[in-house]
Amino acid sequence: MRADPSLWRGSLILAAALLTTCLYAQQASELGEALPAHILAQRIDRHYNQLHSLKAGFSESYEGLGIRRAESGTLLLLKPGRMRWDYNSPAGKLFLLDGKYAWFYSRGDSQVQRIPAKELDDLRSPLRFLLGHTEIEKELNNLTLASAAEGRLALSGQPKGLEKRVSRLTLTVTGDGVITGIEIEEVDGALTRFTFTGEQLNAPVTADTFHFTPPSGVPVVDALPPV
Repeated sequence: MRADPSLWRGSLILAAALLTTCLYAQQASELGEALPAHILAQRIDRHYNQLHSLKAGFSESYEGLGIRRAESGTLLLLKPGRMRWDYNSPAGKLFLLDGKYAWFYSRGDSQVQRIPAKELDDLRSPLRFLLGHTEIEKELNNLTLASAAEGRLALSGQPKGLEKRVSRLTLTVTGDGVITGIEIEEVDGALTRFTFTGEQLNAPVTADTFHFTPPSGVPVVDALPPV
């Protein structure tokens, strides 16, 4: 019995439509267009809201006001509200957020700087949204999405509360919401970049790791954080 041509015609039309849709989705994804900014923001939220601690390597660069600086080390996060940046280059530099205070110290300094966490205005402070219940869309205004190198995506916006200092913050992320980089452009044109590698989810980190004891004989000074 001969098959009804109309059935084949319908199947071919459906297959062509599906193929066209898939190709369009792939092309749009490569351009960073298929994934709305708010969907990617939600993926970031889901990724970080499900963990209680994190460990990663970081590299940091700064360009601005005639200064160029490159540093690196290890980042530790522990919910709620704790963050530790241990620098191996330069060795002995430390930035620590214990939930109540932010501490700044470099080996050999004549003093330790301290500031209440709620008053912190530091370029590492945008990462604080990872230390509680993450809601990217409440942390960044005017979200936009673009493609980035190595198949990643760039989610950009302006951090709330830092409008007078930061004009743009860009998160470089994988499609499933893992942050691999942060770029911060200040209103004066200065640019700070953080790159993260070797992310370890729910790393075995204890609360004692975020307790800072000033070196013997070094005074603690309540001050604004260094830039």
